[in-house]
Amino acid sequence: MRKSLMRMTLRQLQIFRAVCESRSYSRAAEEMSLTQPAVSLQIRQLEELVGQPLFDYVGKKLHLTGAAEALRKTSEEIFGHLESLDMHLSDLQGSLQGQLNLAIESSAKYLVPHLFAAFRAKHPEVSLQLVVVNHSQAVRRLSISRDDLLIMSQVPSDMELDFLPFFTNPIVAVAPPDHPLCQQEKLKLQDLTAYPLLLREPGSGTRRACEEHCHQKRAHFEQTLEVGSTEAQVEAVMAGLGLAMLPRHAVRLELGSGLLRELPVEELPLQRSWCVVHQRGKRLSPVAQAFLDFIRRERAQISALGERFAPQQPAS
Repeated sequence: MRKSLMRMTLRQLQIFRAVCESRSYSRAAEEMSLTQPAVSLQIRQLEELVGQPLFDYVGKKLHLTGAAEALRKTSEEIFGHLESLDMHLSDLQGSLQGQLNLAIESSAKYLVPHLFAAFRAKHPEVSLQLVVVNHSQAVRRLSISRDDLLIMSQVPSDMELDFLPFFTNPIVAVAPPDHPLCQQEKLKLQDLTAYPLLLREPGSGTRRACEEHCHQKRAHFEQTLEVGSTEAQVEAVMAGLGLAMLPRHAVRLELGSGLLRELPVEELPLQRSWCVVHQRGKRLSPVAQAFLDFIRRERAQISALGERFAPQQPAS
């Protein structure tokens, strides 16, 4: 091993990771509570130890060199091992401590905080770093093992992954209560195609699942509107801009209050399962392993939790 690499400090690696994440010396300096010259100095010293440049400017954008990509991966492993050590030391003291780094697809954001709260009731000294992403972002994060665990509904079949399905995610069609289709007792998916359909952005897992299902059922919507979030979809449906296919739990309050109606479509709900996922062979931290074991072991508690998310009929 090069002797120069042994002179790297954890502080230098922390600053380096901040620059990698922000792609900016000034934003990294702000995050690390340093001046920009101090960040620049630490990166120059790190480049001297590595023996290669770490960043290139192309136009006005900062790009990682091959050496930086290798160093970033190594630094993530180093800090991961340190975090694991901290958790193991806490475990030896008789308590589970540490942080769970969890990424979730946006459709799961209504349930997962309650799921973590149930877990934390058993392990009060565990903290959470939660990132909400769409399906495309989730796949990218999985490819670099960015998180301890990831919760998603459509697990990629072309990646080496371990996954555990743990909760059903039914997707239903919704409309405002004064919509003509709400007067029907039974509908086919084809009946909905005469009206505009509100869609999420192309990287959304819910959008992908709905598009595949509609294609299989030969239900083609000629009018579509793209909306960037589930919340915006809900508001757009209530405003009368169109119909939407959404996770039932995501609109439970609107369905329960009568602000939205679930349409009685024969080919729906579209059933998907949320899965907790990680790269196959990945060594999980004690906190991540405990969370995975909790999901595997506490099926009854999770099912009971899910009942709280079932929409109630509006009062007549």
